Amino acid sequence: MTHRPLEEPLRPVRPHPAEPLGAAWNRPPEPGDVDPAVLGALLRRHGWQRRGGAAGRYGRWTPPGPGAGATSLLVPESRAFPDSEDLLAEALLALARSGTPSAREVLVSLAVPSDEIRWWQDVPTGPAEVTAWTVEEQLRAAARQMLLAGALATRARAGYYGARYRRTAAASLADVLVGSASGGRLTAFAPVATARPLAVRLHQALYAAREAVDYQRATGGMDAFDGAVEAGVSRELTEALIALVRGTEGARVGVDWAPAAGVPAGCAARAEAVEFSPGDLPVLREAGARYLRAEPSVPVRITGAVVRMHRSGARGEGSVRLRVIAGAEIPHLRLTLDEESYRIAGHAHLVGLPVRVHGRLESRGGFRRLTDASGVAPVQVDEAERDRLMKSLQDNSEIAAFFEEACGGD
Repeated sequence: MTHRPLEEPLRPVRPHPAEPLGAAWNRPPEPGDVDPAVLGALLRRHGWQRRGGAAGRYGRWTPPGPGAGATSLLVPESRAFPDSEDLLAEALLALARSGTPSAREVLVSLAVPSDEIRWWQDVPTGPAEVTAWTVEEQLRAAARQMLLAGALATRARAGYYGARYRRTAAASLADVLVGSASGGRLTAFAPVATARPLAVRLHQALYAAREAVDYQRATGGMDAFDGAVEAGVSRELTEALIALVRGTEGARVGVDWAPAAGVPAGCAARAEAVEFSPGDLPVLREAGARYLRAEPSVPVRITGAVVRMHRSGARGEGSVRLRVIAGAEIPHLRLTLDEESYRIAGHAHLVGLPVRVHGRLESRGGFRRLTDASGVAPVQVDEAERDRLMKSLQDNSEIAAFFEEACGGD
């Protein structure tokens, strides 16, 4: 069984909205659905400048960067202005036609109210053809790792997750849009309706990680990392931060809350981005190793389907691989069974029955191994499944009798 190293990039969460996505992201917002105050807040956030306009009625906005004077938007200050609907329609059309990256980001946040998670890297200058694509890939890979670490922390608090919760955490990222990395900058859009808990947890975890690093560098103690687990700090997050900072002169991560949804409870309205430097890397590595060592094994009762079996001889103990159905949020696990338990698991494998087993899920190996396995037994199934299984036993009366009671027969 092979395992994904922590350093290996995750599968892409979602492409930029310029690529095929759901209708909600691609559909331009209707003027009647846009709050002028929200549009103004988003323009200001993305670097647009207000340059005059009729006070109390509308403002003239120009985009950031060179050539800003070539494009401008007239945005009403409120819907009380008589021509507000027409001005909003013209502004949205101009944004849709603009080649400015910030215009696309404004439209994305208007289409689906989203918290914006941003990453910046200060990358040493070098030949563009050598560094450009590798820097962008490093930034995207680190951002994906960090999003997954935040999603894991919304499932449970742990210093090290390993394989636990990974499927459900990855599924929770399905609605998150990740933009194109450019100039050492990357933005992800976390829809408020489905992904705000992720944005909040990541925001809190980053600040806790920064404080724990500062404490260690000031005092030499690692105790602050123990308390930081409750805020969402984990080995997975420290590995993501290492990937983000490694090879750079420093990196920052910040979260901007969706203006349409307001600031979540317990969070600052305008929090500064959290900065990490190469000098933080030894502390982050030590913290990750500490989390790996300290995370305890977990007592569990697993229900799973036997998918692989192996032992060196005709008798004695053997190893079994289960596809986990219930009892732990991991896809598969391995365990070693004594001869009798191995025989029960083998019969279950032959007839397609799942088994239930008690044991301890060990952190070593990423919570993919069950130790002290006991109580292996086939699991009852419903009547329709019972009939299907019994038909498969018609040429083996001994095994059929063994499983008759487990399948619910009289």
